[in-house]
Amino acid sequence: VLAAAVILELSDDRLRPLEGLTDSKKLSKNQREKFFYIIEQNAISLSTGIQTNQEIDKINILEATLKAMSQAVYSLKPRPDYVLVDGNCKPNLDIDCSSIIKGDSLSLSIAAASVIAKVTRDRLMQNYHQIYPQYGFDKHKGYPTPQHKKAIERFGPCEIHRHSLKQQK
Repeated sequence: VLAAAVILELSDDRLRPLEGLTDSKKLSKNQREKFFYIIEQNAISLSTGIQTNQEIDKINILEATLKAMSQAVYSLKPRPDYVLVDGNCKPNLDIDCSSIIKGDSLSLSIAAASVIAKVTRDRLMQNYHQIYPQYGFDKHKGYPTPQHKKAIERFGPCEIHRHSLKQQK
């Protein structure tokens, strides 16, 4: 699981290039790539946090996600004064924090973090496709599509698959 955090400068010059930025799921791949570059160029700071499949199997997906969020926030330089989080759960931070349901559609900084996380994860899955081409990570990016499920049935899970998913069936 991968999470991102972004600090944006609230000036017209820095925000103007981000017009049209919204929830990464509502953007095309090309739009996400374009915004990724713009965010990199215009953010005060951005960072990512990642938790492995082994960590997810050990502590569960929600706790691993919250841990990845904490990593991303604590890697920001400078440290933020306040944190906005997408969804209804918040990581345990020593920084004031609010969760916002559908925050990636309501907050520019959450939308920016959404794009950074999505593009970074997609690139990571593209790299995994080079190592494990039989799973088709370049197409489904690790999401449980019918094609991905068929590949796991045919080849068994590889090193990057969560084993706790087998127990959840």
